Amino acid sequence: MKKCITLLAVTFLLGAFGPGRSGNDKTETTDNTLYLQNRAPLKVKPYLELPLGAIKPTGWLLEQLKRQKSGLTGNLDEVYPSVVGDRNGWLGGDGDGWERGPYWIDGLLPLAYILDDEKLKAKANRWVNWTINNQREDGYLGPLPFDTPPEPEKGLQKGRREDWWPKMVMLKILQQHYFATGDERVIQTLDKYFKYQLKHLPEKPLGHWSFWGNRRGGDNMAVVYWLYNITGEEYLLELAEILYEQTYHWASILGEGEFRKISPVPHAHCVNIGQGLKQPAIYYQQHPDEKYLNSIKEGLTDLRDYFGYVNGMFGADENLHSNDPVQGSELCTAVEMMYSFENILPISGDIYYADYLEKIAYNVLPTQIDDSFQHKQYFQQANQVQVTNEIRNFFNDGNARVCYGVLSGYPCCTTNMHQGWPKFVQNLWYATEDNGLAALIYGASEVTAKVANGTEVKIIEQTDYPFRDVIKFIVKTAKSVQFPLHFRIPDWCKAANVKVNGMVLEDNATGIVVVDRKWKDGDVVELLLPMELKFSRWFEVSLGIERGPLIYALRVEEEWKQKRAEPKNWQVPNAFFEVFPTSAWNYGIMGNALNSKDFEVDISDKIADYPWNLKNAPITIKTKGKKIDSWGICNGSAGTVPRSPVWFLEDVLEEEITLIPYGCTTLRISQFPVIGGGWDW
Repeated sequence: MKKCITLLAVTFLLGAFGPGRSGNDKTETTDNTLYLQNRAPLKVKPYLELPLGAIKPTGWLLEQLKRQKSGLTGNLDEVYPSVVGDRNGWLGGDGDGWERGPYWIDGLLPLAYILDDEKLKAKANRWVNWTINNQREDGYLGPLPFDTPPEPEKGLQKGRREDWWPKMVMLKILQQHYFATGDERVIQTLDKYFKYQLKHLPEKPLGHWSFWGNRRGGDNMAVVYWLYNITGEEYLLELAEILYEQTYHWASILGEGEFRKISPVPHAHCVNIGQGLKQPAIYYQQHPDEKYLNSIKEGLTDLRDYFGYVNGMFGADENLHSNDPVQGSELCTAVEMMYSFENILPISGDIYYADYLEKIAYNVLPTQIDDSFQHKQYFQQANQVQVTNEIRNFFNDGNARVCYGVLSGYPCCTTNMHQGWPKFVQNLWYATEDNGLAALIYGASEVTAKVANGTEVKIIEQTDYPFRDVIKFIVKTAKSVQFPLHFRIPDWCKAANVKVNGMVLEDNATGIVVVDRKWKDGDVVELLLPMELKFSRWFEVSLGIERGPLIYALRVEEEWKQKRAEPKNWQVPNAFFEVFPTSAWNYGIMGNALNSKDFEVDISDKIADYPWNLKNAPITIKTKGKKIDSWGICNGSAGTVPRSPVWFLEDVLEEEITLIPYGCTTLRISQFPVIGGGWDW
C-alpha cells in the first residue's frame, strides 16, 4: 500500500501566503472554518490563534509557569495591595485606575487557564466581571473619573481621567477571557465600547489625556479587528481607520530611518517602541501594502545597527540611549516586544519574527526575573558585572534601577512582566489556514485542537529545546485523518533534518516545512536542528557568541545580598537584592581561538526542571581568554569595553574561560573584547 506522505517546503516571505493568492486581493477566501479567521475585506492570515488552554506546557516551561503561580503573578494582590488590591478602581474602589491592575490581569488570566487553576481564575474573573457589569450606559468602561479621591492616601491615585490607554489593556484581557470561555458578554461589552470610541474619538483623540494612548493605539486596533471578524459590523472598519490616523505613525518612524536620524538626542520611549512594532502589521490586514510589513524589519535593523545588543534588545533606559552594552533595557520592553512578535507572526507568516521571539524569550526574559518569580530588574545590562543601588549612566537614573526587587525602579514592570511566559506558551502552536496545525515556536508542550473537517487530535511535543537540537512530535488521534503539519526551520539552522516515522523526508529543509499526510495514532515527526556557533560584531567591535537560539556569556560567580527597604524612597519601599561578583569578569577572548574554532561545547545529560541559573546551567562552552586588568568599574558598571582587537596583553597568560547561556546568568559579559589577531574582522 502506498504511503500518503507529501513534503512541501515553503518559505513564507513577508506578506507571501503561497501559490494562488495575491497580496492585494480583498476577495480572499479561506479553507479554515474551525477557528476565527479574518473576515473580508481583511487579508486572510496564514496562522490562527487557538483557544486559551488548548496548549499545555510540559518540562521546564511548566515549571516556569508554576513558579509564576507561587510567585508574584499568583499573589501580587497580597504583595502590592495598595495598587492591585480591593481598592483598585477596576474593582470599583477609590484607588489606582491606571494601567497597573489591568497589566497584572493581562498575565494572570492566561496563566490561570493554561494551568487550569480555579483560584487564579477566580482572581482574574473579579476584574473581568466588574468591568463588564459596571459598563456605563453610553459604552464607557473602566473606573469612573474623579478629581480627588474620597480619602486621599499615599499610594492611591490622586485623580482619574477617561484616558484611552489603560482601557486598551483591559480590551486584551476581555479578548483572552472570550478565547478561554466563550463568554458572550464580552462581545456585547466591546461592541458598546467601540461605538463609544467611534462617537468620542473625533473630539477627544487618543492623545487627548496622555501621549500613551497615541503611541499604543495598535493594541486597540487589534481588538477592533478581532471583534469585526466575529460580528462583521462595518463601523468597526471605520473605527480602525480613525485609530490608525490618531496613533503615532509607526510605519513611517520604523520605515524611513527615523531611529538613525534622532541619534544622538533620541526622544523615543523604549516600551512605546516595543508595542509600536506591531501596529503596521495590524493595519496591514485592512490595507495589505507590503510597505507596512517592510517597515517593521527596517526599523528593527536600524535599532540593531544604532542601539542594538547581541541579546536582541536595544539601549533604552527609558529613551533610546546608544549601543554601549552597559546601557539598560527595560523589562516591559522585552515582554511587549514578545507580544508584538506574537501578533506579527500569524499575520505575516514570516519566520524572522519566530526567531526573534525565541531570542528574547530564551535569553532576556529568564535573567530579568529571579528564580522564585518574586523579584525583577527594571533594567538589565548586556554587560552586567554588578547589581548595586547606585547611580549609573542611564537616561532615567533613579536608584535601584538594576536591583532585584518588587517595586525597585518603577512599578510598571512589577505588573506588566506577567504576560511574558503565558503568552509565549499560547503561541507555541497555531491552527493553519489549510485546516492543519503549525509549530512555529518550539518548547515542550501538548496541543489539543481540531483539524481537517473537525476531527480532534492531540500532538505531544517532546524536547529539551532550546538546549538540545532534537524535537519529537507524537500524533494522538482516535482515527486516521489527513491534515498538514507546519514546522519552522529557524534561519540560524543550515542543515535541518525532517523525519516521519524514522524515514528521512528532507536533509536541508528551510523556511516552513509542510508535511501533509494521512496521520494515524502514534505517528512521529522528528526535527533535527543542528546548532552551530555564530560570531557577530557589536559596540567597539566587541564579540557576540550565539549557538542556535541562545546567546552565550561569561560565567561569573555571584553573591546575593539583601538590602533593607528605603521607606522614604518611593522607588524602593520593599527590601531588594544587590548582586556582587566573586570571580573575575574582565576577560577578552583570544582571536586565534575564534579563527580555529577552539570552543568546546558540553551539554548536560539531564536538563534541570528549572535551568535558568548558574547551578543548573545545562550547557558550558570552554574557550581561551585573557584577563584585562585595565578594564574596570566606572559609574557602577563595567567600563567601556576595550576596542577590539586588543594588542597590549602579550605578557598576560592565557586562561580557560567558561561561557554559559545568557539566560542562566545574573552577572555576565556577553559582548567581549577580542585579544590579538587571528580573526578576520
